[in-house]
Amino acid sequence: MNQKNNDTLDRTLIKLMQTKKPINVQQLIDLTKSETTFVSEQTIMQHILRLESQGKITLKEPITRTPPKLSAYLKTGEATWYWITIILAIATALTVFTIQENSALIIIRNILGAIFVLFLPGYSLIKLLFPKKELDNIERTALSIGMSLALVPMIGLILNYTPWGIETAPTTLSLLTLTIIFATSSIIREHLTKAK
Repeated sequence: MNQKNNDTLDRTLIKLMQTKKPINVQQLIDLTKSETTFVSEQTIMQHILRLESQGKITLKEPITRTPPKLSAYLKTGEATWYWITIILAIATALTVFTIQENSALIIIRNILGAIFVLFLPGYSLIKLLFPKKELDNIERTALSIGMSLALVPMIGLILNYTPWGIETAPTTLSLLTLTIIFATSSIIREHLTKAK
């Protein structure tokens, strides 16, 4: 290419950058090829790199939204449900093992136990099955209670055939484990769904 053709190609590239505002280098090359004839991609690329090094054009990286890491997502308000579920499950397990039957604090143990048995396992499973906001709060609550009423007897049935039997400690630990596994799987799936 002679100097006149080089200058024409440079002016074309600068004009295209100002008027068409291509989003990436390949789009700039394609636009340039449609404006000029008989110029190879390699030649256009050399001109683009030279013009950028001279400061006549500025190439930008395409804007891509990188999703936050799971550890960062766990610190957001969207993960509050996860922490509440985990804290309630652990608090219930602690009260079951520490508060005696004849204590004045038995009401706390009973309230936490009711939430633990009738709501938390089903809630964490429903969050796993429906990570997006497909369900409103009433539907999610009803399904959570129904799912818990289905899961807890199955845990009891399984424990009945183990050496531990259906006792307070194995039942509490089994439900705690199940709730934590479902809740953790749910938050991971929710994070992956939002990252897409």
